[in-house]
Amino acid sequence: MVSALGLFSGGLDSILACRLVAAQGIAVKAIKFVTPFFGYEVLADPDQYRQEMLQKYGIDVIVKDVSVEYLHLLRNPAHGFGKNFNPCIDCKIFMFSRAREMMTALGASFLITGEVVGQRPMSQRRDTLNVIERDSGSRSILLRPLSAKLMRETEAELKGLVDRERLLDFSGRGRSRQIALAREMGITDFPAPAGGCILADPILSRRVARIYTGDFFIPLEDVSPLDVMLFLVGRQFRLPGGGWLIVGRDEQENQRLAGLCGESDLLLAMQSRPGPTAVLRRPASLCADRLTDDLQIAAALVVRYGKKIPAGSRRSEVVILSAAGKKILMVDPLPENMLSALQQSYS
Repeated sequence: MVSALGLFSGGLDSILACRLVAAQGIAVKAIKFVTPFFGYEVLADPDQYRQEMLQKYGIDVIVKDVSVEYLHLLRNPAHGFGKNFNPCIDCKIFMFSRAREMMTALGASFLITGEVVGQRPMSQRRDTLNVIERDSGSRSILLRPLSAKLMRETEAELKGLVDRERLLDFSGRGRSRQIALAREMGITDFPAPAGGCILADPILSRRVARIYTGDFFIPLEDVSPLDVMLFLVGRQFRLPGGGWLIVGRDEQENQRLAGLCGESDLLLAMQSRPGPTAVLRRPASLCADRLTDDLQIAAALVVRYGKKIPAGSRRSEVVILSAAGKKILMVDPLPENMLSALQQSYS
């Protein structure tokens, strides 16, 4: 039986592309690449995600974490960046190359994507689509079912593996034809259109760019995917002793930080009143005296951003959790003059 490997974002276009090819009796397996900038939340339970995609869309999806390789790509993408810190062309080349390398092991004869000619200004122009095919080594094996009739025939079509007449000629940024096709296929529950990638966000992408310009808490060669995830959440502080503190701004971020806190990190929060959760990242990199001083300031920041008390002292207990156990500090909120001095270090 002929099989194909689909690059799967989880968006409507990739869903439709996989379903169009599968409707021709071709076994389609999909690959969802994830990094700290897109899809990373799936890693919390890849099996659950796989079951959800099977139940909703009848698509078997493999999840693959390519975070470490992707962080290296961002150092110097050959085709540069878009409006923000988004290397869209190199991103596509990277993913298509990895998918091509997986084809033999998965028994796939060709690749499919949900790309639509002219839908995205940087990576889906006709000229850039050709560049992506060329540089990823996938020119003859990459089928774009939604726009296939607007493009030259691929190997799968020329060999008769796919009936070109049953493929489509979508183009442009509108989505009315995709939505109509989804209804025909009985697909009603699909994600709303969105950029999806943090690197295209004008605010968060500036944070990511700081990692690569040396304006970060740790050297670039030591940066891990978890460091990046923590840098994308909450208020960021460089403490006087060199510590890196992340402070949640709301309940959602508090929960996020608690989930991202590494085994060697310290987790801070108050028990006596509502307030932020904070993570002191990589405390082992600090000498004992500096760690003690930074912990006092970190605890004082947690109290400073806690819910206001109508009357009485705001001095509070801050619980510090680590792999070694629990510690409690009784501290006052950080004075305004010290906060002002620290504010220049967070984003």
